[in-house]
Amino acid sequence: MFRRRRHEGAHRPGSDSGTAQDNEDLYGDFDKADEDESGYEPDDEAPVPAGRGASQGSGPWDGAESYPDRERIDFGSLLVPAYEGIRVEVEVADGMGVCVTILRDDSVLQLMAFAAPKTSGLWDEVRQEFAAEVTNAGGDSQEADGPFGIELHARVVPVGEEHGRGQLEPIRFLGVDGPRWFLRGMIRGPAARRPDLARPFEELFADVVVVRGDHPAPPADLLEIRLPEDMRQALADQFAQETAGQGLPNPFERGPEITETR
Repeated sequence: MFRRRRHEGAHRPGSDSGTAQDNEDLYGDFDKADEDESGYEPDDEAPVPAGRGASQGSGPWDGAESYPDRERIDFGSLLVPAYEGIRVEVEVADGMGVCVTILRDDSVLQLMAFAAPKTSGLWDEVRQEFAAEVTNAGGDSQEADGPFGIELHARVVPVGEEHGRGQLEPIRFLGVDGPRWFLRGMIRGPAARRPDLARPFEELFADVVVVRGDHPAPPADLLEIRLPEDMRQALADQFAQETAGQGLPNPFERGPEITETR
């Protein structure tokens, strides 16, 4: 899905787009009646490493090194596995792609990649920023071990609700520091609290390839996300049909959308 609208704060790895009011159409209204206040329930059967980056023989993978050969959708800085049963959307702000969103049933996994320093990662700092933003927005959070190392499990005020009303919505924040890049993942919806629903997203996240490139970039700069050629062509065709005979498009109206379904 290609969305042409401004998205404040999306260009920072520590910006919690999940708590912004202008994200209601991105995440939708998940089934809050099926959620309790317990948040994420750890899976006792899943292996829990103490913490790692992306260079220990398993993904997420670095595009400059070897990685498993399988079908992936090329978004420039991100090569996303084309798994069955998912929908892939692209969020665009300020004229550029800022994140790739994977939808499966009523849950989503948001992917964003950033440039990182050569000698240190970003995830430790980003977790602190996330935790502060969640608290300021009326929610709470705690760190926990997960399949990719330390995660941040948060509960946030659902979009459209006021502080202190209703149940808080659980969200899982994942982070992996690679060679000169940082990959951020956010799981939202029922999969944020149910390990069985989260596992397909975890497998996909582990199979993402980050293409950092050789160009210089300041730490925490968003790596460019580009639409594949077929999606760009479909967008151009759709836009031409919708604007034929209408003159210039209204910049305040929502732009055309494209979803890649697998």
